[in-house]
Amino acid sequence: MGEEDMIGMTGRVTGTVGPGLVGEVIVRIRGGAEHFLAHPAAGSGPDRLPVGTVVTVVEYLPPRTVYVMAAYGG
Repeated sequence: MGEEDMIGMTGRVTGTVGPGLVGEVIVRIRGGAEHFLAHPAAGSGPDRLPVGTVVTVVEYLPPRTVYVMAAYGG
């Protein structure tokens, strides 16, 4: 799966994402759901994205890291 395939996908936070934290999100891809390490995208709004927040992937660093922002305005 390439970077262009991941950017814009939505997921849900399963481990708090925030400055100084390596969080976790689950994203539905390839007919299933996969977990990725997650960091907040620069200038993306709230300091922390708590568990359950719906997020959008804005950058993908293979193989398992994404940068995310709140999908609904935070």
